[in-house]
Amino acid sequence: MALFEYKAYDNTGAAVNSELTSNTLEGAKKLLADEGLHLVSIKEKSTQASLTLFRSEKLSLDELEFITSELSLLLRSGVKIDKSLHILSKGKANTPSGKLLGELSQSVKRGESLADALSHHSDFDNLYVNLVKMGEASGELSKVFAGLAQDLIFRKELKSKIVQALTYPSVILMVCILAIVFVFNFIVPQMGGLFEGNDNLPVYTLFLLEASKWMQEYQWFLFGGIIAAGIGIKVALQKGVINDQLDETLIKLPLFKSAVHQIERIRFNTSMALMLDAGVQLDKAIELASGTVKNRYLRDGLLSAKSKIKRGVSLTEALSASPIYPDFFISLLEVGEESGQLTPVFEEIANRSRNDFGSWTSRVTSLLEPLMILVMGGIVGSVVVVMLLSIMSVNDGF
Repeated sequence: MALFEYKAYDNTGAAVNSELTSNTLEGAKKLLADEGLHLVSIKEKSTQASLTLFRSEKLSLDELEFITSELSLLLRSGVKIDKSLHILSKGKANTPSGKLLGELSQSVKRGESLADALSHHSDFDNLYVNLVKMGEASGELSKVFAGLAQDLIFRKELKSKIVQALTYPSVILMVCILAIVFVFNFIVPQMGGLFEGNDNLPVYTLFLLEASKWMQEYQWFLFGGIIAAGIGIKVALQKGVINDQLDETLIKLPLFKSAVHQIERIRFNTSMALMLDAGVQLDKAIELASGTVKNRYLRDGLLSAKSKIKRGVSLTEALSASPIYPDFFISLLEVGEESGQLTPVFEEIANRSRNDFGSWTSRVTSLLEPLMILVMGGIVGSVVVVMLLSIMSVNDGF
């Protein structure tokens, strides 16, 4: 298959700049003519370079949520799926999302199901693809896209809360580091001239002066090492080298343990509610919803619940072994299982967990704010006190 880049006009006179795949140039022209487009120019594009570029430009949650919401709206208005994809691709011309929509539109027009077309792109996870497959089979694709859009909105809100929890402490930490760098590069060296020629300086004064001297000589190596370590950790996480160790560490640290459980509980229960509402069987829903859980240890525990359910164990008993379900939520699940109304129970657990995570974010931010300021003030204040004591010791010597 070759990739072709083209410029054309539709029946309304609107310009269309996009791409499509076809075996031959004539085949590409025929596909465009079948769409009712008036071709202006078309040329073959390097498929390998384009695919490499596309893979590096993964869609953001905002773009994914926009596409999903618009598809739900267009389908609800009676527009067919291939036409809906084409309409959206025109509005996103020359963007990664526009190219993806164009490819999906071409795949659907060639007779491929939308779920199969989505499965070729890593932007859509198994949960998304399987729900679309269920929607195609049941004829309620618009409803499925509406539910997926709501799920993506929840994911954006969750991401926003996580970023919010980390932003302020990060800013305070940067200010603290800059203050330390300023003190050791400018304040201490200028005051160091007061002690020249004095061989009886206190130990703390000598330590401060040597620390300042070391900082000036090796600080770039220090910062370079920190940056290199950060890049190395990022690469290791992308390749999955240290992910297991990080997952295990996070669920053991007292400060982060509760947050990780709450975040994963939100992901799992939101997905479960979405799957059950779409009519997915319970064991299959657990398997797909577990795929949204990022922590491997918690994910493995949830997947084991699927095996227990297949052996005839009740849902409540199967999930009670998972640490993301405290006793209170287990009791809610038990009520839902007995009444046969599990979807609203999973939604309730997800909503309660969002509120709990919001409260945790506020508490941690309130705690870290004075703590970081105290650390920064302690370091800078300690330097000032040492300098004053050093000056006093010099004066006493005279």
